[in-house]
Amino acid sequence: MKNYSLLTSAASILLAFTLTFIGGELKAQQGIDDVLNNGEIRGNFQLEAQYYQEDSLIGAQDVPEKILSNGFLNLIYTNGSFSMGVRYESYLNALLGFPEGYRGNGVTYRFASFTQEKMSVTVGNFYEQFGNGLIFRTYEERGLGYDNMMDGVRVKFKPAPGLSLTGITGKQRLFFEYGEGIVRGLDAEFYLNDGISALANSKTQIILGASGISKYQPDQDSRYVLPENVGAVAGRVNITHGFFNVNAEYAWKANDPSADNGYIYRPGEALFVQASYSRKGFGLVLAAKRNDNMSFRSDRTEGQQNLLINYLPALTKQHTYNLLATLYPYAVQLNGEVAFQADLIYKFDKGSVLGGKYGMDVQFNVATANNIDTTMLNDERTTRQGYTSDWFKRGELYFQDINTQITKKFSKKVKGRFTYANLIYNQDVIEGKPGVPVIRANVGIADVTYKFNMRNSLRTEVQFLLTEQDQGDWATAIFEYSYAPHWFFAIMDQYNYGNEDPERQIHYYNASMGYNNGGNRITLSYGRQRAGIFCVGGVCRVVPASSGLYLSLTSSF
Repeated sequence: MKNYSLLTSAASILLAFTLTFIGGELKAQQGIDDVLNNGEIRGNFQLEAQYYQEDSLIGAQDVPEKILSNGFLNLIYTNGSFSMGVRYESYLNALLGFPEGYRGNGVTYRFASFTQEKMSVTVGNFYEQFGNGLIFRTYEERGLGYDNMMDGVRVKFKPAPGLSLTGITGKQRLFFEYGEGIVRGLDAEFYLNDGISALANSKTQIILGASGISKYQPDQDSRYVLPENVGAVAGRVNITHGFFNVNAEYAWKANDPSADNGYIYRPGEALFVQASYSRKGFGLVLAAKRNDNMSFRSDRTEGQQNLLINYLPALTKQHTYNLLATLYPYAVQLNGEVAFQADLIYKFDKGSVLGGKYGMDVQFNVATANNIDTTMLNDERTTRQGYTSDWFKRGELYFQDINTQITKKFSKKVKGRFTYANLIYNQDVIEGKPGVPVIRANVGIADVTYKFNMRNSLRTEVQFLLTEQDQGDWATAIFEYSYAPHWFFAIMDQYNYGNEDPERQIHYYNASMGYNNGGNRITLSYGRQRAGIFCVGGVCRVVPASSGLYLSLTSSF
């Protein structure tokens, strides 16, 4: 057993609370100390806090509470086939840009789970996904303040070789409460090579899956007669043969009038297809997606990212450089979207003409997203259907990203990564800014690291974004010095030098330092944060401008 030192008392209290809260008992004759000695505890802690100061130049408003913070502690206890856990969260008050519903403290996550032979049971809170998530996915993205976890019961059962069944029922989290609707679902997955003896030694691996979800919400609307039960079904297949893999899923949802779609009675549907080929030094992924009226929430009146039952993946590259990741990121359009992506990775071998002494990696990516083709219905008998749509036509362009990245080691001391991207970004649709022009931008990035010795290295990053629309041209420069294995120091300046208004040609400076030791990390920074959009996987939140001192503390054990 691990040595928990000061954590033991806190763990004992929270574990006792979990047992009481869920209403279960391990063994009457065992105390909490016995439980701890026979099992294992793991967990993690995180605290983010910021001291805010007014900065009228960048639009950072005065904050009545000078210090805002987000924090949480996860504790997971396991003992053989039994596990349970809790998460305590604190928002006093939440950092700027987080949803307003995050205010206060409380235990937001608690569960107990056991596995016996072919069955696994979880009661309390849990995260789950059916297939690619087209009709059901609950997950957490803490940086966005996103959490749609379930509170209820989940049962997993394996009745026969190759066959897995998952059943769920419960309600979804809405900040410190739960949504009104009840979500129920069943998923079946059959691995043919395990279930059919004739395919046991086949080089072709096949997995079939089917799932169904039903949500119930009472009809309390005085304007419309709304369906109280809304169902969705999906089928999928995953085929692997040697270096090839194909993953496809189709989903259909019954008519679901909501605030998202203007309360129309049109069914929804989605198709996701991805094919890949991968071998040493080469990889190719092709993906396509079409979703039509697939907003699916356990409360039809909610908006933003609240109480989404399903997940529609964004077929765009997840950039890490700030001018690409935070200036014009793409948000998935729930009501209708046709998207394609191609991702090619090639490694030039060491000793080749282009690879040189150390080799070279090249990645080329193309991603597009368009509106679906629609024809509005004006006939009185069919107007509540909203529109018709042609599967094989695309509407206006929402987003396009053509980018390439080269990673090259020049010597034992120098390595670099160089990126170019061409962007088309429809602000009208993505950000809800009618009448503004479509943004067309070119982005160039050079990221070079010089390693002085085993401990000391300096990373220099220069970025340029050139556009004649919106706020004009931007540049970012970063210098980061690392002293392994514990320390780093960095300075950054993001400069809107191409803004047409000279008063808006602002420097967004920032200085930071951090310390790492085992599972602990402390980061302290001071500077400006421009207003923008922060996205992960096509899910986004708006971040307001801010200025001040920022502290981040993380620890895992």
